[in-house]
Amino acid sequence: MTEQVLRFRTERFKAFVDAVVAIAMTLLILPLMESVSEAAGDRLTTAEFFTEHSGQLLSFGLSFVLIATFWMGHHRQYRDVERVTGPLLWINVAWMATIVWLPVPTAMIGQMDTDALQAVVYIGTLILTQVTTLAGWLYLLRHPELTTTPAEVARAGVIGDLAAIILFLIALAIAVFVQPYGYAGLLVLLLSGVVTKVLRRIGGHRAGGDSPGSAPRVG
Repeated sequence: MTEQVLRFRTERFKAFVDAVVAIAMTLLILPLMESVSEAAGDRLTTAEFFTEHSGQLLSFGLSFVLIATFWMGHHRQYRDVERVTGPLLWINVAWMATIVWLPVPTAMIGQMDTDALQAVVYIGTLILTQVTTLAGWLYLLRHPELTTTPAEVARAGVIGDLAAIILFLIALAIAVFVQPYGYAGLLVLLLSGVVTKVLRRIGGHRAGGDSPGSAPRVG
């Protein structure tokens, strides 16, 4: 069977993605629920619970926001996609795998001592999520018949994902080499707008050099 035949309507695909994301976000809270039970058994006060489990609470909040942000980006990316091919479906299966896995390193951050490998697992997962998002944009650029999204919007998505991957890599380096507060390196994500602008300028210069007056081409 050819790729032309293996096309799927998007309704069930989008509903399935939403369900997977909702389950992953729900799983984030389970370790905290167990901690509440343990705190009750130890007769901790509410203030003592929040103090002793502050790391767990922070990791929950961080991962919840990140998954929500990834989901919103995924919604924008596939909002105008009218057909899903086999390869595009597998790209999204890989994306969902990273989302479902994220509660595991999140629990590690909240309940285990911080070490370099833990940072690699957590931020590495975020990088893989962004890489699969980038793969989706590149595929849609090569198959514009699948979506009504303008090519310039898809190219902007590619640049935005590249900027995020660069910043996640910087955050990973900080987390590995700066202990014990290395995860604060994720604050570099606040510079995404700046990095995106730089990449757009670089892309614009290259496109201008190849073909004066033409729009930048990515992928």
